[in-house]
Amino acid sequence: MPDRLTKIVTRGGDKGETSLADGTRLPKDDPRIALIGEVDELNSWLGVVIDHGAEGVLKETLSRAQHDLFDLGGALSFPGGPILSEDHVTRLDDAAAQLNEDLPPLKEFILPGGAKEVSFCHVARTVCRRAERFMAAFHRTAPEVAQALRYLNRLSDILFIAARIEARRLGVEEVYWRKDR
Repeated sequence: MPDRLTKIVTRGGDKGETSLADGTRLPKDDPRIALIGEVDELNSWLGVVIDHGAEGVLKETLSRAQHDLFDLGGALSFPGGPILSEDHVTRLDDAAAQLNEDLPPLKEFILPGGAKEVSFCHVARTVCRRAERFMAAFHRTAPEVAQALRYLNRLSDILFIAARIEARRLGVEEVYWRKDR
């Protein structure tokens, strides 16, 4: 494979701008660039969740999502290009159903905590929700991201399910919100 990056330090962003894949220069606080950053951060948090114990179908689902998110970031850097598909969303729907199948019904709201692995899932979920909000705002001017918006919504659900799976795997009780506190 040829070298993709021969120079990491380019100094091209020193004045607060960065380049899209097509060469367009944008300010680093442009909504498209901010969204790419949110997706990148989410991808990093998925790595944290995977590296802290995710197993089986959950690990496979999150690993595939990492590749999807990398593709999404790349697609966002090509204005007007296709950004995820209905198949991506369907795959997450199917995974969510499979992952949630053996979990007990919820009787109360769950708070982050119980074990670091559980908390990492919740942090990833909240980062995903933030990326989803950025995507929703971007969607107003770029309708081609509609499937990506749906994808992030499903992925945040999977990350909630992941927190429940990790609590069960570790044998820790989920932390329930108590209205009587």
